Amino acid sequence: MNKLKFLLPLLVVALVSVGCSGMSEQGKNTAIGAGVGAVGGAVLTGGSALGTLGGAAVGGVVGHEVSK
Repeated sequence: MNKLKFLLPLLVVALVSVGCSGMSEQGKNTAIGAGVGAVGGAVLTGGSALGTLGGAAVGGVVGHEVSK
């Protein structure tokens, strides 16, 4: 069960990356930032849903702003 907590965000990142082919550069960076943030949040909080969502939100904002 613990492995699933860490593998699921990685699977989501992989699936989102495949779906990014038609997106703008800023959209891609936002999606990648959200995915990396979700994985980071999950790792830092031991798989907490709130930590994963918070990490995704922060990562998405950072990814969006990097493109500007």
